[in-house]
Amino acid sequence: MSEHAMQKKTGREPFNAKAFFKKLIDKWQENPLYSTGAVLIVMIIVQTIALGFNYPSFGEWFSNWGKNWINILRNNAPVGIVALGMAFVIISGGIDLAVGSTLVAVGAVMMVLINGNANGILTAAGITGVPAFILGILAALIMGCLIGYINGFLIARSKLPAFIATLGTMKICRSVTQQFMQTVGVKVPKDFTAIANTKIGGEIILPIFYWLIIAAILVVVARKTPFGRHVFAIGSNERAARLSGINVERVKALVYVLSGLLVSVAAIINIARIGSMDYANAGSGYEMDAIAAVVVGGTSMSGGKGSIVGTVLGMLIIAVMNNLLNLIGVPPFLREAFKGLIVIVAVLMQKKEKVS
Repeated sequence: MSEHAMQKKTGREPFNAKAFFKKLIDKWQENPLYSTGAVLIVMIIVQTIALGFNYPSFGEWFSNWGKNWINILRNNAPVGIVALGMAFVIISGGIDLAVGSTLVAVGAVMMVLINGNANGILTAAGITGVPAFILGILAALIMGCLIGYINGFLIARSKLPAFIATLGTMKICRSVTQQFMQTVGVKVPKDFTAIANTKIGGEIILPIFYWLIIAAILVVVARKTPFGRHVFAIGSNERAARLSGINVERVKALVYVLSGLLVSVAAIINIARIGSMDYANAGSGYEMDAIAAVVVGGTSMSGGKGSIVGTVLGMLIIAVMNNLLNLIGVPPFLREAFKGLIVIVAVLMQKKEKVS
């Protein structure tokens, strides 16, 4: 029986492999969420295989698989929160290289305030426990917003390139913090660590909840508020946005304030999770991880295009990749090379999309 006769008899068209794969490639190029989700699924499958199946029962295997995922999500929640702020920055057409150093500066301010030693600022004033924690957290949030505003002012008002402004802030924040904190002894009260380390169902998952809740809020901000629409408009065409009546300088400043605020939240979670901070290395590489997550999630480096959901998926890809490389025994120094390769491929895909 001929192919035409078979098609007429069954009423269905025969499977066309070439058309099928062309459709997949078109979706890959046209829908960043589709491509990011597809890559994440593949990486999850590969990671599952790498974990192995040599367990006495399915229940024990599933428990180990679940705990591995909780560890991945918990360890990457702080940088995932930073990446959410970075998404707004990049969508607006900017970049923020100061996120790691801002985290250190903000963390230092909070730790000095909640210092449990006798020479602690709030302790010496007779303020301890929850009131001290609230004041320390508020100071951290204000500090993060202030640093973000400085970045935004330099970029929006003083017309400095975002790369230069945030590079300068990055150097200033970390070096000043290291100089100041080398003579200060800090002890984080044990009760403060409950912010991140309280167990739910026998697992430490609060950092994951913080990340997902903030992501859900920012999805609404990006899609449903004038601020979110203005950020996309400025990233797409700043001149047209200005002519349409958008206060470009104000929106840009607010974008960096938002980034600083989210870095502050990440700093609070980090300190509560670990109970201390290494001022020389804390936050180091956060800017690279955040930018990688945003770009892999489909946000265009030229601005005007991207999503918060895509950023979360991009962060999961980076997190799974790091865990997978660790499982298969790739040396730590080479893991950053893989991360750089992923960023290059993601940007090349964006360029291909524009050319087509």
